[in-house]
Amino acid sequence: MCLFLVTLFGGPRIGGLLWWLFYPGRWESAFKDNWFWPVLGLIFLPWTTIMFVAVAPFGNVSGWDWLWLGFGFMADFMSIASGGYGGRNRYSTSPGY
Repeated sequence: MCLFLVTLFGGPRIGGLLWWLFYPGRWESAFKDNWFWPVLGLIFLPWTTIMFVAVAPFGNVSGWDWLWLGFGFMADFMSIASGGYGGRNRYSTSPGY
């Protein structure tokens, strides 16, 4: 429950980092003792990385796990796409040069 609240209010990168610090064994077994892929995942696709650690604690994805990974990827995609869509309203249009 605490991880959910941290992720909700602090964002997925902070939630994933704290989860990695408090439960390093789960992350090590999910990524086979490799630190490079989880770092890249938390930078570029944080929701997908968190979902991978949640559904594949031993690095094996099968069955319904792909659905949950798809939800994580869609959350990443929507957060990236919504920034571009919402950002166009922040800038005023020029008076017509």
